[in-house]
Amino acid sequence: MNFNLPGLPERTAKPRKNGITMVMDKGLSLRQALDLVSVSGQYVDIVKLGFGTSLLTKDLNKKLQIYKDAEIKTYFGGTLFEAFIVRDMLDDYRRYLDKYKMEYVEISDGSIRMQHDEKCKLIEQLSKDYIVLSEVGSKEEGVIIHPAKWISMMNKELECGAWKVIAESRESGTVGIYRPNGNAHVTLINKILQKVPGEKIMWEAPKKAQQAWFIGLIGSNVNMGNIAPDDIIPLETLRLGLRGDTFMQFLPPATVKKWK
Repeated sequence: MNFNLPGLPERTAKPRKNGITMVMDKGLSLRQALDLVSVSGQYVDIVKLGFGTSLLTKDLNKKLQIYKDAEIKTYFGGTLFEAFIVRDMLDDYRRYLDKYKMEYVEISDGSIRMQHDEKCKLIEQLSKDYIVLSEVGSKEEGVIIHPAKWISMMNKELECGAWKVIAESRESGTVGIYRPNGNAHVTLINKILQKVPGEKIMWEAPKKAQQAWFIGLIGSNVNMGNIAPDDIIPLETLRLGLRGDTFMQFLPPATVKKWK
């Protein structure tokens, strides 16, 4: 902070277990990764190399080292995991993870149909060697999952060893926990929070309005993912009430009454 402005909400410090910001890298160059770290690395906890981009990324080891040197964790997108699974190549995927010394792995079934028991077995198996993030929800528009099923799947996956469960929205923010217009499924999310520990959930929130909505619902230390590189510092200002969308949220009631 360039000035100690009083009354800002308290943010957790790195290494964070809560209030996590997960950023989506969809093919940044080494120069762009260095710029990201230089400008906003202190606000980034995890970088996901989205979908199957790691297979196409030039100098992948060098990019991963840039993030590692900045104390930013990395993992490959869940769609890549599914691309190996659908080809019956789990052992090959493990070798791929180990080749690049990956500590984290995402397990998802958003693009393929997988029995939940089978997914839970994979979580239990891989959590012995990696830190697992498991994604819940479909990537298909119009697919409705009953709140009770969301809750059951999330809790079961946590029991099987997932470190966090990711609430699906895709990079578009128009499926899963959101409606096609990008608005949150409010009833679904509130029911999930009644039964699943909030600190164990990573909410995909690629749009500013979604980020502000979750901060309004849960607070500045809500876990959010699929954040664009250009939105890292703007998101942090939302978390601190330094942007119009959350400006009044963290001020004392008397101040709000006077100025609103």
